[in-house]
Amino acid sequence: MHIKGINIQKPLAEFVGTFALVFFGCGSIMVANYFSGGIDTGMIPLIFGLVVMAVIYAIGHISGAHINPAVTIAFAVARHFPRKQVLLYVISQFLGGIVAVGILAMLLPDAVRFGATVPVVGLVSAFFWELILTFFLMFVIISVATDTRAEGMMAGIAIGAAVTIGAFVGGAPTGGSMNPARSLAPAIFEGRMNVVWIYLTAPVLGAILGALVYQKIRCATTRASETGENENHKKDVGGCC
Repeated sequence: MHIKGINIQKPLAEFVGTFALVFFGCGSIMVANYFSGGIDTGMIPLIFGLVVMAVIYAIGHISGAHINPAVTIAFAVARHFPRKQVLLYVISQFLGGIVAVGILAMLLPDAVRFGATVPVVGLVSAFFWELILTFFLMFVIISVATDTRAEGMMAGIAIGAAVTIGAFVGGAPTGGSMNPARSLAPAIFEGRMNVVWIYLTAPVLGAILGALVYQKIRCATTRASETGENENHKKDVGGCC
């Protein structure tokens, strides 16, 4: 599908994928607070990870399943994604999140919480929490997405696990966002815009650092050194970027 020469399949897939992440992730938080005994709050990080895993397998072959502006920007900085497509991807991701929370607000009209990420630690501490969590997430993403030595079929599981770990560990201090699109929409609906800058900047910086660090260390050992072949027949596996 094209509109004035623009292919919209990929941005549309990103919209749907981010919608799913925010609808089911933030939706689980809202259900846990709205319905007594509905969802155990301890399961929420797992729900986020499972949604990410499902979305990767659903649209990864269409758009790459970034479903996160920080991931898209980091891929572009690391030269694994066309920079001319970044803006359209990011807009689609933010819109997917906003529409998801908007629908949740209609489905649960008496809700006062929409899953906003609010730090309970100091602002500087919160910034570095989100930076480090997203660094690890992007480090995993770029390894399974761009390195042919990684097990591609396991990408969804690996990335979903990284999201789950980050949400479990970072949930208490900052909400464990790691995703500007996941944080902006609930912040808008809850009117918590005063600290949203942390969740718009720290994940982007963390993702860029994660991508660049992996680029630096991805140089492979030679096949000969791994298999004991003659030194004259060494071949790079993967090579350096």
